[in-house]
Amino acid sequence: MVVKCRDENAALKECLTKHFKDPVFYEECKQEYLKEREEYRRTGIPARKREQKLPDSM
Repeated sequence: MVVKCRDENAALKECLTKHFKDPVFYEECKQEYLKEREEYRRTGIPARKREQKLPDSM
């Protein structure tokens, strides 16, 4: 896979680098992270667990 997907991997790296060098996108990601961190500190429940749905059989 490493050899066969070299072009795709390079394109992915280029895309990620382009977006994270964009100050507006970086700030948006930072604010989202800080909001999730604040919620975790307040509740003690990670974001993944908060978003899980309860089974229908309950």
